[in-house]
Amino acid sequence: MANSKKPASKPNTGFMKPLTPSPALAAVIGPDAVPRTEVTKKIWEYIKKHNLQDASNRRNINADAKLKKVLGKDQVNMFELSKLLSAHLK
Repeated sequence: MANSKKPASKPNTGFMKPLTPSPALAAVIGPDAVPRTEVTKKIWEYIKKHNLQDASNRRNINADAKLKKVLGKDQVNMFELSKLLSAHLK
């Protein structure tokens, strides 16, 4: 058996590219252009700070007035979140 090394994988620069949030999303996470990963992190900080996870099903997020402008509904499943957020990033 030969000792074969995999070539080092390049990081996915698409995730690291700073994106500008829409005005509705900027009201939640701030106006600065940030990578997609940072947007998700800031949204979760907002959700936890304002206690927006559903008490009976923690996978659901209950939107407050600011978040509803971004998500478009009163309640979303956490798996829908990134899809809904991507519509607010350029």
